Amino acid sequence: MTSILTYTFKNLPSSTWALRFSLRPLSCSSQLRAAPAVQTSTKKTLAKPNVRNIVVVEGVRIPFLLSGTSYKDLMPHDLARAALSSLLIKTNVPKEVVDYIIFGTVIQEVKTSNVAREAALGAGFSDKTPAHTVTMACISANQAMTTGVGLIASGQSDVIVAGGVELMSDVPIRHSRKMRKMMLDLNKAKTLGQRLSLISKFRLNFLTPELPAVAEFSTSETMGHSADRLAASFAVSRLEQDEYALRSHKLAKKAQDEGLLSDVVPFKVPGKETVTKDNGIRPSSLEQMAKLKPAFVKPYGTVTAANSSFLTDGASAMLIMAEDKALAMGYKPKAYLRDFVYVSQDPKDQLLLGPTYATPKVLEKAGLTLKDIDAFEFHEAFSGQILANFKAMDSDWFAQNYMGRKAKVGSPPLEKFNNWGGSLSLGHPFGATGCRLVMAAANRLRKEGGQFGLVAACAAGGQGHAMIVETYPK
Repeated sequence: MTSILTYTFKNLPSSTWALRFSLRPLSCSSQLRAAPAVQTSTKKTLAKPNVRNIVVVEGVRIPFLLSGTSYKDLMPHDLARAALSSLLIKTNVPKEVVDYIIFGTVIQEVKTSNVAREAALGAGFSDKTPAHTVTMACISANQAMTTGVGLIASGQSDVIVAGGVELMSDVPIRHSRKMRKMMLDLNKAKTLGQRLSLISKFRLNFLTPELPAVAEFSTSETMGHSADRLAASFAVSRLEQDEYALRSHKLAKKAQDEGLLSDVVPFKVPGKETVTKDNGIRPSSLEQMAKLKPAFVKPYGTVTAANSSFLTDGASAMLIMAEDKALAMGYKPKAYLRDFVYVSQDPKDQLLLGPTYATPKVLEKAGLTLKDIDAFEFHEAFSGQILANFKAMDSDWFAQNYMGRKAKVGSPPLEKFNNWGGSLSLGHPFGATGCRLVMAAANRLRKEGGQFGLVAACAAGGQGHAMIVETYPK
């Protein structure tokens, strides 16, 4: 026990973190329940003079599924194509009107490295419509959307389709570097003698494959290990993490049963059944969750399979337009996409604190405060990550010592936070989650009568994103 405690404190960003936050445990048990609809008074709009208003007309996603289930025999472009085709059906937008298509993805299939282009062609878009793929870890779809926003704001485009896709059921597994080098050299060898000389250097260990891992290249640390250290740094208990995860699953199940997840569209899997809903929503009990062993820091860690997001297959797509173009085509948009920011921190000790750094920046940019936000939609990588961000956001000490700010921004109230579930329960296809977050915020604002939503997410590399979404007037 002494050794694990010594290890933990040696690897904290600062031992002061634990000392500070252990005195302020996050007790949210009484708040972990479904929240009532939020009714707010109309505030001023965030429209800016001489800047084009950019709107989300509609967004869809095929059901997010646990990896290794119904999508396991497909390829990423199959999922992306399904999302694009469903968007075309739901919006009835003429294909030739779309100026540009952008998709996010993280683990690329080498055969379709520009998955946006391959999926667009498969969905029947014109070969004259450009498409490109972006990657920015868990905020890849966010980057796809904001790249589209930039194209519209600059006047380069009027109509953008943005989305994202991930297929964790079939990730590229490479030969070892020694084996790859030998195979390439063999391909270049011109004589039998050269080939035999190369083959003579072969060793059995050349056949050891290189397996992909959800780990930081710069630190070689898995994200789950980082989450465990972060939870320890901010004194987030195992019970608090399990309670939060259970909340996510219960709210997701309620939203699914009540038909609130209206962005989910059915997908007929070739040769199989039609998938109609997310399959990772599994409300359990604290007693059952407590039986699970730590997944990363063993045996004393607090991050488990139950309070972590799971490997997920899925795709999403959104139709983004200049407001004047949307209205001219007869559309009633769902929301405005307003100010957004990207942030970046130390990937070792602050890997998952993107929302803490991005939230105050985007609020200041928009001229809003935390109290102005009616719907929060944050990416849930791990329960410990969400709860650590809550503590950091609610700490003047952290703001002053680590963020260079005079005061804390404050912690989002749980009654407004991820009310229809989050990545812990709905799933997290790395490249597709950003669009789900924005559509959840837009749909919640319309349902709950709010005006402003705040979307935020952390990402590998210590990066993060936040965006303000404003509901479109009814």
